Amino acid sequence: MGERFARAARLTGGQFVAGALMVLVASAAFLSCRTQAVPQAERWDPFLDTLVVRTLTYFLQTTDPASGMAPDRWPSPGPCSIAAVGFALSSYPVAVEHGLISRHEAAQRVRTTLQYLLSLPQSADPERSGGYRGFFYHFLDMKTGLRAWRCELSTMDTALLMAGVLFCQSYFDAPEAEEQEVRSLADTLYRRVEWEWAMADKLGIALGWMPERGFDPHYWTGYNEAMILYILALGSPTHPVPASAWQAWTASYLWAEFYGQEFISFAPLFGHQFSHCWIDFRGIKDDYMRARGIDYVENSRRATLAQRAYAIDNPAGFRDYGPTIWGFSACDGPGDTTLLIDGKERRFIGYGARGPSIDWTNDDGTITPTAVAGSLPFAPEICIPTLKQMRATYGERLWTEFGFRDAFNPTFVTTKTPDGWFDRDYLGIDQGPIVLMTENLRSGLVWEVMKRNPYIVAGLRRAGFSGGWLE
Repeated sequence: MGERFARAARLTGGQFVAGALMVLVASAAFLSCRTQAVPQAERWDPFLDTLVVRTLTYFLQTTDPASGMAPDRWPSPGPCSIAAVGFALSSYPVAVEHGLISRHEAAQRVRTTLQYLLSLPQSADPERSGGYRGFFYHFLDMKTGLRAWRCELSTMDTALLMAGVLFCQSYFDAPEAEEQEVRSLADTLYRRVEWEWAMADKLGIALGWMPERGFDPHYWTGYNEAMILYILALGSPTHPVPASAWQAWTASYLWAEFYGQEFISFAPLFGHQFSHCWIDFRGIKDDYMRARGIDYVENSRRATLAQRAYAIDNPAGFRDYGPTIWGFSACDGPGDTTLLIDGKERRFIGYGARGPSIDWTNDDGTITPTAVAGSLPFAPEICIPTLKQMRATYGERLWTEFGFRDAFNPTFVTTKTPDGWFDRDYLGIDQGPIVLMTENLRSGLVWEVMKRNPYIVAGLRRAGFSGGWLE
């Protein structure tokens, strides 16, 4: 399990309040639960080790060593994705546990990244800034760190970045000066985010802000990936949002039955996965889930099972869909075009959110492996065989030195793509969940580390969560 589990929590400058006994008891209870819930043969399947190591290599080789900025995609050129930086930061401790880099090297990478983020100018200047009021722009120029593509100041992508920042804060808990600096830098970055400003007099947090137009008129309503956004905003000791924001968030949930499963509806699986990359929701419940009698992990499991059932049914008749070829989320696609295939007119799209649900379905035949890998802790009995089948069926067209390419579409058959369309790129925000959720299934590393971060615990409690490991 690696050196992380050999140490108890340390008190560092008043930032961390979890005592060693609580950490060790929680870890023992967690591991006992994991052993009972998931068979050893699934947790330690050699394929999973290969998958996580290959995907980790993506982050180790594509992030800029001078700044720590992670590209939105690779090998196609483009800007840095601030959310991908959050996943990259989270991947380095996992790489330590797998022996790919030393703890010292990982700490250096993290320190470099955090120092660079803090050095970027924060102002309302639309051209010469990397962020504003503690938030960061969605995309940053890989060379300058400044706003790219005239994009929005992103509340959600900043949250994914901060999740990685806080994970590193809790992982690097040693007394050495280097790790102390990591903790201090992480604390500064998180504490300066003005979450309450982003509510913009609304019930919830706005999707974003642009210097040219101000706040996006829409705010984050449930259910989607923004659970972690609200938990981080609620847990802030400096700029918290009111507890009422969580009640407004859950009030907009849509509970429905879809393909034999009852759960909170959201079509793309990333909405059921991203927050779980860092937070162990097993056994802890807010008011909404207490009323439903399940937790958010069970909710995500049901969403995963429903999506697979949809693929087996295959109502639109796309090629290759079945019990071991499925997985719909936000991903690349073959492009915006309409083709006549097998006598049927098919409309395809490029990058977009895909998935089936009771209230909304977007399906053009494109499948993404991250949708399956991101659900590994929820339903390993169907996810592991699916990932293996993808590798076996499509070989090097899909499975390469960095693991799975972002997406593929067997239905998109043209003279240039006689075997279907296969992406040439990897996306940082899709590689990240593969690393973290594979590792959470195998060892629980990320979940266990985050349990002792006081800001995460505070955010969960203010949202009304109780039970399980929170007790």
